[in-house]
Amino acid sequence: MKAKRIATALALALAATTALAACGSDKDSADSAGGKTVNWWTWDERQAASYKKCLPGFEAANPGITVKISQYAVDDYFTKLTAGFVSGAAPDAFQNSVPLLGAYAGQKQIMALDDQIKKTNYDLSVFDIGVESWKYTDGKQYGIPLDWAGAAIYFNEDKATKAGVTADDIANMTWNPDDGGTFDTIVTKLTVDKNGKRGDQPGFDKTKIATYGIASLASGDFNGQTSWNPFVSTTGWRLGDKPAWPTKFPYDDPNFVKTLEYIKGLGDRGLMPKFGQLTVAGSQQIGSGQVAMAQGGTWDATSMTKIPGVKVGVAPTVKGPQGRSMISNSNANNIYAGTKNLDSTWKWVTYMGSEACQSTAGADATFLPSIAKSLQAAVDAQKKDGLDLTGFVNALNNGELYPAPPTANGQQLVDTIQPLFEAYFSGEKDKAVFPEMAAKTQEILAKQ
Repeated sequence: MKAKRIATALALALAATTALAACGSDKDSADSAGGKTVNWWTWDERQAASYKKCLPGFEAANPGITVKISQYAVDDYFTKLTAGFVSGAAPDAFQNSVPLLGAYAGQKQIMALDDQIKKTNYDLSVFDIGVESWKYTDGKQYGIPLDWAGAAIYFNEDKATKAGVTADDIANMTWNPDDGGTFDTIVTKLTVDKNGKRGDQPGFDKTKIATYGIASLASGDFNGQTSWNPFVSTTGWRLGDKPAWPTKFPYDDPNFVKTLEYIKGLGDRGLMPKFGQLTVAGSQQIGSGQVAMAQGGTWDATSMTKIPGVKVGVAPTVKGPQGRSMISNSNANNIYAGTKNLDSTWKWVTYMGSEACQSTAGADATFLPSIAKSLQAAVDAQKKDGLDLTGFVNALNNGELYPAPPTANGQQLVDTIQPLFEAYFSGEKDKAVFPEMAAKTQEILAKQ
């Protein structure tokens, strides 16, 4: 899945940046001679296509400045970016993800933008999400928000109907770590064994499943954005002990332990696939009938809801003891510290961060603009095409999101924590692993 490819690419990029010298380049960026061409990079082909639609408006407002948009597959993107830092040929500006803020800002490969913000009176209050995520430990602003991502539950409407479950039932699922609430009841009803017995019927065989109630919620990544996080976050748990630059990930919190034990138990009960059992994308699992529901990200919306011959509904994540809550990742524009094209680049970056561009770009893509009015414009446009993203707007408006914290030593966190999560979900380790994980994060985050 694309989310996993991005996570892997980020991990490799974090490793590569440790070898960079902490200095900017004195060389010109490629194709920026004369300061009239701005190079901008993204890893997402849909965003490349969408932001190209902003070019006529930008170039009309800024005669003499042209923008070259380049898109590279996520597997290569950060490698090329790191190579550009080394050679001095990095793009003037580029799309980045929060996990790399610490590495790039710490090595002075990207610019603090406060002077430009002050000089041009640029108003960051236009953004409804993402600004705080892009402040480094020096308190300075390094990113201009582009978009954000959250989670939702996608479900096969026909399978729900056959189980006697309505769309409203799924949209209003409650959950708690003790008995699973109505979520548990619904997942049980939606699970069918190969003899046609549902999970709540006598004779149900958990070892021979035709359709699982939900795709796996187990995950090896340390934030669980589209797996366990929307569950544990409803108990008040947060990934870090601080909103930014945390000193510990509280995996030893009793609420976390109870939640993960509940989720692992779904696999033991035959209600969801066990860790690593199904390796194809959630859309393929729903399309083939292997699962009735799948929790996925914003980026999954198009693929999930446009499966040929299958009508798929979109529901918000579960409502837990403290309501709904989920972690949200943020993407933003960074400006290369070695650019010789700052004024033109700043004009392009801030235009991308305008309501006009965000509304134009977001109208036909599956990313969610960081400006509320542009987000609504995107939702309205998608609804005409049969895709209802209202739940994501409600999550933002209702304060159900909290930002993924920027962290130090991200690569070491990935290398250390992922194998422990995988060992837990595969049954090699039990819940005693969680205090060990919390202690290891504290040790890693404390390193300079």
